Amino acid sequence: MKAAPEAQLRLLDLQELDTALARLQRRRRTLPELADIERVESRLGEMRDAMVAAETEISDLEREQKKAEQDVDQVRQRAERDQKRLDSGQVSSARDLSNLQSEITSLQRRQSDLEEVVLEIMERREAADGRVAALRTERSAAERELAELGDRRTASEREIDEEAGATSIARTAVAKDVPADLLALYEKLRDQFDGVGAAALHRGQCQGCHLALNTVDLNRIRAAAADEVIRCEECRRVLVRTAESGL
Repeated sequence: MKAAPEAQLRLLDLQELDTALARLQRRRRTLPELADIERVESRLGEMRDAMVAAETEISDLEREQKKAEQDVDQVRQRAERDQKRLDSGQVSSARDLSNLQSEITSLQRRQSDLEEVVLEIMERREAADGRVAALRTERSAAERELAELGDRRTASEREIDEEAGATSIARTAVAKDVPADLLALYEKLRDQFDGVGAAALHRGQCQGCHLALNTVDLNRIRAAAADEVIRCEECRRVLVRTAESGL
């Protein structure tokens, strides 16, 4: 393949711009805000699960407390009825009086036990309410952080996109200076070799694979016509001769 030396040099300019574009794309994919957003979103998910569990526990405790309070009321009402019977003097039998007093005592113990149950449920409810309140506070803080991270990500992406847009315009202008066949070869090689299709020969070393050329290859390049397109024997990229090639 033949191409004017000036066109081959423009290939290095094109490669530099393509490398810059690839760097910008990589930077956009690896913005630190992206990892931070993923972390905060994961934490928010965990908080949502914890919130559902805590609110479910509160709902269960509400039902449990209501049932326990009903049990207390029932026992208290029965004890009050027995006490009224006892105080009315309607029970005259000594045996019946003893049984009634024993039942009242038993009901009072039962009421006390049930009231302890109610208090224990209320304490558990208070703890669950505290967890929900803490989770809501933490969730609000995480949502604010997520919004701030989203704004920072958007700003960073906008900056990168603007730079990439300007670089793409410059690339289009440079690509016009490269013959179609050489440009096609360059694009093919870029696809094959990690985005690098052309490299400078600098002081006897290929800047694509960073290997020094042997004497035979250097002599072959020295003897080649200025418009001949040279390929690196090691990496097969287009090897562009410059004033710093050491030929």
